[in-house]
Amino acid sequence: MRKLPAAVFIVDPKKENIAVKEARKLAIPIVAIVDSNCDPDEIDYVIPGNDDAIRAIRLFAARIADACIEGRALYEASLQEDGGEAAFEHPEAAGGELPAEAAVEDYDEGVEEEAQAEPEDKEAEESEEALA
Repeated sequence: MRKLPAAVFIVDPKKENIAVKEARKLAIPIVAIVDSNCDPDEIDYVIPGNDDAIRAIRLFAARIADACIEGRALYEASLQEDGGEAAFEHPEAAGGELPAEAAVEDYDEGVEEEAQAEPEDKEAEESEEALA
């Protein structure tokens, strides 16, 4: 992917907990099918339903895919009506930064800080072990 997605669709947030955590770190909105064994507080857009039944999953996935296709068609139609210009101004076009890009930069900085802090922690642990 060249850029972060605008949203993530997750079928079973309990099973896909890593995807939920990553989306949270990167400030990507989460759309998920949530049943009684999942925590809806972690999800931005909850779709109540059975995430274990294959027929239910097919139904939800098909409707989400149809909505994406319809939204894309509406967007392209609005571009043609406006003579190739978008009906809304994208933050990137205005010289602004997308929220997800800022989240990635913050995440990367945190990882770098942790990597720099690790050698000090290891040295402290080794010195404690030597004293014991």
